[in-house]
Amino acid sequence: MKRKVVLALLIIICFCLQGTLFRGLALGNIAPNLLIVITSSFGLMRGKKEGLVVGFFCGFLIDIFYGDVLGFYALVYMYIGYVNGFFNKIFYDEDIKLPMILITMSDFAYGLIIYIFLFLLRTRLDFGYYLIHIIIPEVIYTIVITIVFYRVLRAINRRLELKEKRSASKFVS
Repeated sequence: MKRKVVLALLIIICFCLQGTLFRGLALGNIAPNLLIVITSSFGLMRGKKEGLVVGFFCGFLIDIFYGDVLGFYALVYMYIGYVNGFFNKIFYDEDIKLPMILITMSDFAYGLIIYIFLFLLRTRLDFGYYLIHIIIPEVIYTIVITIVFYRVLRAINRRLELKEKRSASKFVS
């Protein structure tokens, strides 16, 4: 129960930071995608199911506040969280290379999916412009923020796992 409350608060805080503070700190109208970071991180740290659930709620918030079609972003984020969950088995807590690579790939895939479904299907065919001016700068900005933010998420996950182990050991004893 505590994990669910903490995750809900994390998702809401990240959504608010992404929509307010980081919009104010946008470079060239590009802001980092904290919701991709949290979705990818929890998919990687906790597995496919948790990545899917976190991704759903992150995407659902975007759908409610910014989306044209309810469920589009929820579906995209769910897939991202689920795919990152496959790497849970090779996840090593102290290694930051794998999370950085996965978050980079997730943000890049997110940008491509958004381009395909929101621009290409509406006959806006200038992919080179979108790639150079939107996707790559957002990926770079997200990675810079991830260097600090991922460590915070990892620490929160460690504390939650430690408390869960303590609670489980009380019932076993």
